[in-house]
Amino acid sequence: MNWGIELWDQYDNLAAHTQKGIEFLDKYGNFVKERCAIELEYAGKLRRLVKNYQPKRKEEDEYQYTPCKGFKQLLQELGDFAGQREVVAENLQSNVVRELHLLAKELREERKQHLNEGAKQMGVLNTSIAALDRARRAYERAARESERAIETFQKADADLHLSRAELEKQKANMKQRSQACEEAKQEYMEQLRKTNEAQRQHYEQRLPHVFKQLQVMTSCLMSYRGGLNMQHLNEGAKQMGVLNTSIAALDRARRAYERAARESERAIETFQKADADLHLSLSVSLIDQSWTINNEKSASARGLCMWSFPIPYRNLNNMSMDGKEDYSDLPPNQKKKKLQAKVLELSKQVAQEQAAMEGLMKMKGVYETSPALGDPMTVEGQLHECCDKLKKLRAQLNKFEELLAEATSQASAPAHALHPSARTNGAPPTQATSIGSNSESLSRSASESSVSTGTGGGGGATSGLGGELAAQHHDAPDAPEHEHDDHDDRESDFDYYYTEPDLQPVGYCKALYAFEGIGSGSTMRMECGERLLVLETDAGDGWTRVRRHHTREEGFVPTTYIATTLYADSAH
Repeated sequence: MNWGIELWDQYDNLAAHTQKGIEFLDKYGNFVKERCAIELEYAGKLRRLVKNYQPKRKEEDEYQYTPCKGFKQLLQELGDFAGQREVVAENLQSNVVRELHLLAKELREERKQHLNEGAKQMGVLNTSIAALDRARRAYERAARESERAIETFQKADADLHLSRAELEKQKANMKQRSQACEEAKQEYMEQLRKTNEAQRQHYEQRLPHVFKQLQVMTSCLMSYRGGLNMQHLNEGAKQMGVLNTSIAALDRARRAYERAARESERAIETFQKADADLHLSLSVSLIDQSWTINNEKSASARGLCMWSFPIPYRNLNNMSMDGKEDYSDLPPNQKKKKLQAKVLELSKQVAQEQAAMEGLMKMKGVYETSPALGDPMTVEGQLHECCDKLKKLRAQLNKFEELLAEATSQASAPAHALHPSARTNGAPPTQATSIGSNSESLSRSASESSVSTGTGGGGGATSGLGGELAAQHHDAPDAPEHEHDDHDDRESDFDYYYTEPDLQPVGYCKALYAFEGIGSGSTMRMECGERLLVLETDAGDGWTRVRRHHTREEGFVPTTYIATTLYADSAH
């Protein structure tokens, strides 16, 4: 169907129709823009909600239980969901709203150009019709004058009293008027022919061409609007994919509830004091003042650990709640692990703030380029706040890196200077070597876990390979309790000689989406569908540490971008 053929005389109706199409495009653009504002507001409220219910430092011990872990994971997934809402809003703002604005502007200019061309052609036709009307009126006037001249001559010819000269004068006037009438008639006929030709070209060629251009413009409008609408829906579909991933993570947390048969036992392990407290107090009150190294060795063989402070304070989680900020009140090995975790946490926070600042800079650039999308000054305050926060985080990171370097240098000191009694009583310095080369990482992880959890095994949840192997080590049914204590004491002594190996995988994962990295050195790029080894699981910050099998490249990727399968879950 061609508008130029079917609607050749509907110029005004087609002009109104195309105007309504562009107005609807503007209306749709305003709808998407308001939706972006609502999405950002919704994401901001979700983030505030997650922030308000994040576990405090003094509540860390309570979050070792499965219900609390599930709630913490729920908060994490909700925070990721809020982040995805922000991503959807930013994508719609940059891809859909901006394209709709530019498309409406281009179509409005194109429509104006076509309508001006149509008005020009209508002006040409109207000019020809006006000339035809003037020629018709001139011919009618000349015909009336010719008729009057003929009547006057006939009267003069019939009048016998008129002179011959007067009669010749009337005859000449009659001929002149008749000739003028004939010329006006010829001019009128010529103008009528020209007007008919102009009208034919106008309605068969020129105006149909204009209508055809308007039809093509309207078709492009419909096509572009459909494509942008599909892009709008695709953003929602991507969000549904991430939401399904979050639901799957919550379902894994629900299955963890079903496997949590030791929740009541965990409370006993956390709060029950070991029998060694009472025995040690009685021994101190009854033994002789001359306590020798041989006595100490025999007491250690019975499972009594020689600590210079009461045994209940070996629960290092309780110490860290009331301890110092630099962990100077902790044992060297535990202090090093705490500082490493703090440095990693601050590094991730710095990377997140840098990514947030880059996003704000891009948004400000978009606002400066297209003021109709927003005021750049609204982003200025957020940029200053983000910059101040980034400076504070970097200062804290430098501080804890210095503390970590100091703790590492202390931990690498000779063991005979730190534990002279252990070298004197002839205890073997490297008990882990008797297990074999294949279990060195197990001994390392078990020793670190024993320091962090204490004698009762009631410490907080651990992350990474060390935590998984430590859990398997403590859950062994045929290992007596005093063997664990003795093994932990010797392992902590062994830590000063041991060089930490590469982390062993705790599972594997498959990339659900491609990830390009965020510019910091700790993240790693991955492709959609790529399979990676999991080194450390998500510790609540939304990142998982992975490794490529062939290149052994390591880094962090977003937890919501991967589907993780742990070896422990596969065993169940």
